[in-house]
This record gives sequence, structure tokens and C-alpha cells, in this order.
Amino acid sequence: MRILDWKSLDEPGRRDALARPQFQVEEHLVRLAREVIARVRCEGDATVRLFTERFDRVWLESPAVTAQEFADARKALTKTQITALERAMANVERFHKAQIPEPYTLETEPGVRCEEIVRPIASVGLYVPAGTAPLPSTVTMLGVPSRLAGCPTRVLCTPPQPGGTAHPAVLVAAQLCGIDTVFKVGGAQAIAALAYGTESIPKVDKIFGPGNAYVTAAKQLVANDPAGAACDLPAGPSEVLVLADANARPEFVTADLLAQAEHDVLAQAVLVTDSEALAEEVASALPRQRDGLKRQSILAQSLATCRAIVVRDLDTGIDVVNAYAPEHLILQVPEPRRWLSKVQNAGSVFLGGWSPETLGDYCAGTNHVLPTYGYARVTSGVSVRDFVKIISVQEVSPAGLQALGLTALALAGLEGLDAHANAVARRLAALDQEDRDSPPALRKASVRRGARS
Repeated sequence: MRILDWKSLDEPGRRDALARPQFQVEEHLVRLAREVIARVRCEGDATVRLFTERFDRVWLESPAVTAQEFADARKALTKTQITALERAMANVERFHKAQIPEPYTLETEPGVRCEEIVRPIASVGLYVPAGTAPLPSTVTMLGVPSRLAGCPTRVLCTPPQPGGTAHPAVLVAAQLCGIDTVFKVGGAQAIAALAYGTESIPKVDKIFGPGNAYVTAAKQLVANDPAGAACDLPAGPSEVLVLADANARPEFVTADLLAQAEHDVLAQAVLVTDSEALAEEVASALPRQRDGLKRQSILAQSLATCRAIVVRDLDTGIDVVNAYAPEHLILQVPEPRRWLSKVQNAGSVFLGGWSPETLGDYCAGTNHVLPTYGYARVTSGVSVRDFVKIISVQEVSPAGLQALGLTALALAGLEGLDAHANAVARRLAALDQEDRDSPPALRKASVRRGARS
């Protein structure tokens, strides 16, 4: 692990210190994804089968998961494993229930009523990768909020294993989330099938879920096509930044860096500290803790970009945090909540030495589908709100139109949009005509009724 002294770095050096591993969707992947999408869109299930055989080395006559496969998956998991999934889902549901948007209505002026109503997205596609590891936790993080949002159609796609089945933990998690429409399809062919539909896989309105650069390329392509499907978040390699002082336990900091680094060869783990001694202790502890772990080939590559940045004080450390905008931020400092108010850019924050990022990944209750690659500056992690639409409603009474109409006419004139003005002016004229045509007693009653409506 490289140890960098922040105060000795010039501006280019500081930018380099905060640079992420180069992640870009290479042109050959974009070309491949575009080809796959075009063929799936035209040829449907037959091409999905061909690409599944080509990329996953499995021939599937039908990609749909059967009831028997769901039953077999449940038998393949231990009671302890199922209980763990159930407990994690209960916490995720408890947390996400509080996010459900509520409709509301108010009068901005007498006779002018404005509302917001909430509607679920009609159909969503949930993509669960299974490349270097199965991700039943991703099923939870997408399945629970989509269920709470009330999305009528939820379709899950996940790549098949070598034997032609989906991973049992993914299937059990889907079933626990109330999802029974699952297809053993991965890669760009899954994204294409969800975006445009095939004979067996229904078209959806929005696609959620992480994936590699190939999947990311496909998601970007279908999201840019009005006939395709919207997508959730800009995706990049996973990352963690630990802000720690001399009081932090080096073994905890080391474990947190390794937990993130094992995700992917491009995953990034960064330590920011005001203690050079802590940085050196963590640097020496990394190889010792790494020796006992399984994913050695991934760690060997991801730890090549691991670094410790030594700052003058924790205030400077917070500045580094906000400049980097990490997906995961761990505050291993005294009174971490005191520093939380200074955090402006982060996907998810873990307060104190007893809050490992692992719990957020699996079972604390927050969502682990988060913005990476600096997007935490401008966007948030997945929530129930991503699975619904907010629709505004306006209702204006005759009295409200009379009160507010002249304001609208003035603003339409300011913008030079006379058709806008015409839509208001004609109504005001009609109200004036009705008023002139009414007997005096009815005229007064009409104004009173309009004010109340």
C-alpha cells in the first residue's frame, strides 16, 4: 500500500492521489453489446439461447426457472442460510418502508389546489450478476423496495451456472421477495431481452442492478433508446474510503479495506488518516490478513491501487472525503456522528469502529446499490423512490382562475408565448360573459360558490 503525504502534494499530485482505477467501457465492448442488442431485439428467444451458449457455455431450451427449480433451490440451502436471508430482508424492509412517498395536497392560493400522487413503475427488470460470486444480497436490495413500491410486474434475470441452473441462493432470495418470474439469462442479452422483450421474457420500463463493463455498456445503450428501458445508476467498480485517526484499530481498518478490495480487480480501497503511524501499521497488516483469504488473484490486482493518504488533521481529511465522493465511507474516529454533518459526498456512511461496511452490504437495512466512481456528488443509492413516479395534479376553481389569471397572462407575455396567454384569456373572458349574463343575485352566489370550490 502506497502512503502519500497530502500536504507535500501539488494540485496534480492530489488529483492523482484521488484518481480511481481506469474504468471505461471500451469500444469493442460497446460494439459487441450493440450487436447483441440488435439481434435479440430482432430475433428474440432464439438469439438469447445462442448467446447464452456462446458466453455462458450452456444450452437452455427455455430460460425460465421452473417451480421444480425453485423447490430444489430451497432444498440446497441450509436452514441457517435461509434464516439469514429472511432476517436480512426483514431489516431491509423495515428501513425501506419509511421511504415510501406519501401523496399530499394543498392550496397555493384560494381556489388553486396542487397535489402530488404516487404511482409505481408498471414493470421493472432486476439484473443479478453471478460472475465471480453469486449475489443473493442484490436480490434483496432490489426485490424488497420494488415490492414495497407496488410494482405490478417484476422480472429477474441472472446468468446460469455451468449445470444450467440459477444459483440456489439467488432463487431462494427471489422467492422470499415474492418474485416468481426468473430467467437464466445474463450479460447484454439479458439487458436487451428486458429492454425490448422476447417471446418469453417480458419488456420492462426500467432496469436495475449491477454488472460488469459489458452489462454497463448494454444498459447505457438501451437507456439512450426511447424504445428501450430506463436504467438505475451509473455503474463503476466498488470502492471504500476509511477516515481514521490514531485511536482506530489497525486490524479493523485493514479488514475493511480488504473487504472492499475482494469485490473486483478494479475495486478501490483508500485510507485517509492524520496518523502516519496508523498508515504504516495498516500497510504492514494488509499482507498478513490477505494471506488467509480466498480471492487472492483479485486482491493481488485491486490492492495495487490501494493507498493511504496522510493529512494534517481530520478537517483536512473530510475535505479529501468530499473531493473523492466515495461509494462507502467508514468514519473510524472518536464521536463519528459529530463529523457526519461535514460529510457532503458519499453513497453510504458507516459510523464508528463497530460498523463494518459488510453489514450494509447484507443485513443492516440500508441499500447497497450505491453510486460509484464519484457519482455520489450528484446522485443517491437505490431506494423505494426509484421504483415509483411522482405525478403532479392541479385543480383551479373559477374564483382561483380569476385571482391568478392576470399573473399567468403577465408571465406568458414576458416569455412571448401568446398561445399560453390565449388559453387563460379565453377562460377569463368566458367567466366575464357568464357574469354579465347572470341576474345580479345569481352573480353574487356564483362568486361565493367559486371561492369555496
